[in-house]
Amino acid sequence: MKLYYLPGACSLADHIALYWSGLPFEAEAVARDKLKSDFLKVNPAGSVPALALDDGTVLTQNVAILNHIADLAPAANLAGQNARERAEALRWTAFVNSDVHKFFNFLFAAPRFIASEAGQAELVKNARLALRGLFETANAQLAATGWLANGTRSIADAYLYVTLRWAKAKGVDLSGLANLEAFFDRMNADEGVKKALAAEGLS
Repeated sequence: MKLYYLPGACSLADHIALYWSGLPFEAEAVARDKLKSDFLKVNPAGSVPALALDDGTVLTQNVAILNHIADLAPAANLAGQNARERAEALRWTAFVNSDVHKFFNFLFAAPRFIASEAGQAELVKNARLALRGLFETANAQLAATGWLANGTRSIADAYLYVTLRWAKAKGVDLSGLANLEAFFDRMNADEGVKKALAAEGLS
């Protein structure tokens, strides 16, 4: 398998999950200026992540890739061990993907959505407020076991960690969210996370 990634992008979650899985894989960084040119041969949408499988299939979309990694490595228990646990892991992966991730589009690229500077500032402010509420939900979920699903680390946690990195970089208010901060510290100490960060040239 080969993972195509952009350093620090949402594809970092897949990179972490692959290290957690113990599966053999290659990883190739894609330059941002190549996403809409050369990389279109891999993913016509021009976005990462993309996972090229050994049979020639190319998977795209984070939720699909993360779940496929979990399916290929059941012993790693990255998405639960029965239907109910898998649904719970998928629920929280979808929460990060569909609810949390989308608001970062406004922080990273406000001019794509609103032309005026005043409108962009309002959009960014509202996105930060929305993200604060969503991270409060995650913080509450982490209270029981320190993980989002099934009392153990899962693909959902890898994705949440990536969005927390973004939140800290983009000035989202995380004050008082002690469970999230403990989760972030625990993830930073994780060997698979450290390997993925090192591979992507991140700190």
